[in-house]
Amino acid sequence: MQEQPRAPLRLFSTLAVMGLLQEVLPGLEAELGRPVAAEFAPTAALLRRIAAGEAADLAILTAEAVEALTAEGRLLPGSRRDLCISLIGMAVRTGAERPDIATPEACRAALLGARSIAWSRAGASGIFFAGLVERLGIAEAVRVKSIVIPQGLTGELAARGEAEIAIQQVSELMAVPGIDIVGPLPEALNTRAIFSGGLFTAEARGLLDAIARAMTPERLRAKGLLSA
Repeated sequence: MQEQPRAPLRLFSTLAVMGLLQEVLPGLEAELGRPVAAEFAPTAALLRRIAAGEAADLAILTAEAVEALTAEGRLLPGSRRDLCISLIGMAVRTGAERPDIATPEACRAALLGARSIAWSRAGASGIFFAGLVERLGIAEAVRVKSIVIPQGLTGELAARGEAEIAIQQVSELMAVPGIDIVGPLPEALNTRAIFSGGLFTAEARGLLDAIARAMTPERLRAKGLLSA
């Protein structure tokens, strides 16, 4: 009797690691002998879906989100595995002048001087950026020229010329063609977001282990990420 194909393992993942996962998942599916159905969205959007009753086999979210879901009993206790670290960066359209963001003062001036700024409301980077401009005392000046998307890749707006600068995780900016990465925001203004895996089902433990092995320092650096 012919063996029935195994049902796909369902993966919910933050956009920050989308580029790397899209690159490695075909090989991991072959290694595991099982397909993976991956869905990519900002952590906040995935948390809303999970709160509404959706579930997967594995989630890759911010470490804080994985901890919260574990405390709620939605993820298996002790299954959290830190995978990588991401920094928030700035990008401009390919060939455009790159603003100076080498220091906190220069970065503040660049944000004030930009004609338009794209950021994502639901992403971890957008939530952080909203708080950052408040702390810098420029929230109102930034608000009036902000193009805030509900979710997705802000670099696409810069690539189309709809925004002068885009703010997002460096790894998410790197996933967009047609833009130049100015760099991460200065360390004093930045945050290190840890992205972690957590299991809804023990069935996905092998997939989480395989993803962790695939996230080598070299692959992480190539996608704008750091080792956890």
